[in-house]
Amino acid sequence: MIPERRSPPLLTDDGLIAPRKPINPVREDPGRQSLHRELLFNQKIGKNVLNQKSELQRALEKHKDNVAKKQLESYVAEKTPELEKVIADRARRLESPAKKDNEDDKVINKEFLQARMKLKSTSESK
Repeated sequence: MIPERRSPPLLTDDGLIAPRKPINPVREDPGRQSLHRELLFNQKIGKNVLNQKSELQRALEKHKDNVAKKQLESYVAEKTPELEKVIADRARRLESPAKKDNEDDKVINKEFLQARMKLKSTSESK
């Protein structure tokens, strides 16, 4: 994988091989060099290659989306006929007391069960 340079080793006066830096394959890769050169050029001219948005642009898009959702909801609310609105309102009103009754029944049932358990324990001990 690593391209090797075949050059005769440099010799010192004593006949020893002189040390040299090993080759860095990442820096030597021409594809990587051209990519780095292109990214630097795009940064200089101000072109955003990676499609990264600034925080301000993201906030603006989020605000626009929220406004569009609210407009759509208000449009749908305006389009629904009056009869449907009245029916939905009545259905909500009918459901809310039923839920309250169910909660009261649960409380009563708990009290009833506790009293029954006490009676059961006293009758078993006799």
